[in-house]
Amino acid sequence: MPLRVVFAEDNYLVREGTAALLASSEDVELVGTAEDLDGLLTAVVQEKPDAIITDIRMPPTNTTEGIEAAKRIRAEHPEIGVVVLSQFADEAYAYDLLKDGAAGLGYLLKERVADVGELVRALQEVSRGGSVLDPKVVEALVTAKARMASSPLAQLTDREREVLEQMAQGKNNASIAKALFLTERAVEKHINSLFHKLGLSEETEVHRRVMAVLAFLREGHPSTTV
Repeated sequence: MPLRVVFAEDNYLVREGTAALLASSEDVELVGTAEDLDGLLTAVVQEKPDAIITDIRMPPTNTTEGIEAAKRIRAEHPEIGVVVLSQFADEAYAYDLLKDGAAGLGYLLKERVADVGELVRALQEVSRGGSVLDPKVVEALVTAKARMASSPLAQLTDREREVLEQMAQGKNNASIAKALFLTERAVEKHINSLFHKLGLSEETEVHRRVMAVLAFLREGHPSTTV
């Protein structure tokens, strides 16, 4: 029995071209298409497919709708597998998609769509509750992990990283203490410890805070605002 699939992509030509490729496979039945997040979620309810293919960026914001959709679909319809397509091997996207569990999820580059057999195998795997990662994405994740392991920030405890994240938002010690439910004395202790681990003990107070925050941001924390 062919796998019942819904495909979401806002670009008309890409959507039609991929639909034609899927139609050429006897192992897949394309039961619906969508061009935005709402359309995809509606199609899931109406068609009850075995698997979904979705682009990461779709209206209304063209940012991470595909990842949002994947998480919602897996939470509300755990029997449905989801393959997310991305134009780039972005480890941040892959981490965001898989950080709460990889079961039933796949992350492939759009270039893989040209190989219908590979795409169908990915759909079959996620529909069984397995997971699929594009080799180039795996390479990016391994590189990122190696970079993290060699970073001085890898020495910090979880609490020290939380304090540093608060510092990156421009908060003083009192504000950090309030946000993390700590005493100011405890915050000072964590800050002195993280300064030592980052090799900033000999710098002035202001310069130490700036340098610590720069190290934090350089490692890549897109949710932080300074």
